[in-house]
Amino acid sequence: MARKLILPLLLLLGVVMTGCSQDQDKDNNNGGDVEVKIPATFFEGQDIDSVISKAKNSGVKEVIKNDDGSLTYKMSKTEHKEMMKGLKEGIIASVEEIKASEEFKSIKDVTYNKSFSEFTLSVNKKEFENSMDTMASFGLALTGMYYQLFNGVDEGNNKVTVIFKDESNGEVINTIVYPDDLKENK
Repeated sequence: MARKLILPLLLLLGVVMTGCSQDQDKDNNNGGDVEVKIPATFFEGQDIDSVISKAKNSGVKEVIKNDDGSLTYKMSKTEHKEMMKGLKEGIIASVEEIKASEEFKSIKDVTYNKSFSEFTLSVNKKEFENSMDTMASFGLALTGMYYQLFNGVDEGNNKVTVIFKDESNGEVINTIVYPDDLKENK
């Protein structure tokens, strides 16, 4: 099940990195670079050299492997803007996929705020309580946290809140704050 949730993130990253390479030639007159540090936890289970190679091949100017396992991406402001656009489009596509999915039958609607730090899932309460549909929140949280990192939120403040509400009356059934609630359940 966890692999199914990681897959959207990996696909999203591929789309984003491809989007960056398309605007490489526009960067000549763009002053200053943007640096983004991505924590090692986002690369668990991946070949880090392959991640670096893909990023560079996609147009990221420089990728620095830090001592703590994190990666620092250096890119032009134009590349960064395109990356943010690609991330946003990918998250919206993931939301639409969850809403249409037969896998998460209790989920009837998904809304989100502009920074993707909060998602609200309207669910059929009876179906939700007898399902594993909370797993949908994991993929949304990962992509939301990734978006926030590239948008300048530092790792310590990078959180995504997922709220599950009963579609019939708006009652909050469950709230999960990522990554805090994951750490507490370990």
